[in-house]
Amino acid sequence: MADADIKGLKADIKRRMDGALDVLHKEFGGLRTGRASINLLDPVNVNAYGSEMPMNQVGTVSVPESRMLSIQVWDKGLVKSVEKAIIDSGLGLNPAVDGQMIRIPIPPLNEERRLELTKIAGKYTEEARVAVRNVRRHGMDELKKMEKNHQISEDAHHQYADEVQKLTDDCIGKIDETLANKEKDIMQV
Repeated sequence: MADADIKGLKADIKRRMDGALDVLHKEFGGLRTGRASINLLDPVNVNAYGSEMPMNQVGTVSVPESRMLSIQVWDKGLVKSVEKAIIDSGLGLNPAVDGQMIRIPIPPLNEERRLELTKIAGKYTEEARVAVRNVRRHGMDELKKMEKNHQISEDAHHQYADEVQKLTDDCIGKIDETLANKEKDIMQV
């Protein structure tokens, strides 16, 4: 019984830590680095049909060239809403409307904006680290409970606690590596 519980607990901890890393990758995808990426518009929601909808649910986002995004809006009545959402997003983008096609040139980043983006990336990274630490804390609490209920021995508790710590250290290492790569990407001229 305890072995199955431990395996399930470790799998759950790993899954939740990987989830924190996935969220970080998605947040980093929305940070503008001076190159076009369809993920750039992920955080932008459009007021459509009486509710807020993600950009990819109102049109097709594509990258026709390295410094240009385009959105083929499916519903002609939403073109103005999409344009307004992009302008109001705070990403510093100026869309150009051409019928149902919206073209968005990606301007080069200035030094001040690059530094601001690295600070934002650092904030996202710290949120991911905190999420991983919370998962670790939850896992450690579960191990204590199992030991207290005599499901595992004290030695087993220490062994599994070491494994949970190793999972945590590995995940934090991946998070730090992801931040270093993103900072390098942002600061490239």
